[in-house]
Amino acid sequence: MLSLFLILNSIINSKEQQMIELLSTDLLWWHWIAFGIFLVTIEIFIGTFMMLGLGVAALLVGATDMLFKTSIEVELTLWIVLSLASLYLWFKYLKNPNVETSGQSNYALETLGVVTKEIPHNGRGEVKFDTPVLGNTTWFATSKETINEGKRIQIVTVKGQLIEVKNA
Repeated sequence: MLSLFLILNSIINSKEQQMIELLSTDLLWWHWIAFGIFLVTIEIFIGTFMMLGLGVAALLVGATDMLFKTSIEVELTLWIVLSLASLYLWFKYLKNPNVETSGQSNYALETLGVVTKEIPHNGRGEVKFDTPVLGNTTWFATSKETINEGKRIQIVTVKGQLIEVKNA
């Protein structure tokens, strides 16, 4: 039983030694460049921009290794840091925006404007807002009261291509 244990232990130790020797070999700068090109090529086919950051990070590590001849530990650390930074930037700035608010301005019901054509009671007039509302400053508007030209108004609700307003 003891001899079986010693045999298994020596096999495991030799496998560990082989793995350590394999991992302790230095990567050359062109390995990183090839890896970066591979990741960027994958990005071309999947189109998420995630692999692009990882590929650019590998290209930067390859360039750094070519110029300064760094150790494998420094190379891996640099690649991990650059990859995490690119993923952070991707999630923060490049990820698809929320579909509900995409392309819409952040108007509020308190948005103020001026009546440019009188709005009769339950009729239609025209208003111009101080800030764009859904991409436009001039709108047709309705009101439950008569509002004369030149009066300040604010939004009550948006109904399709009409905005209901009231006196500000």
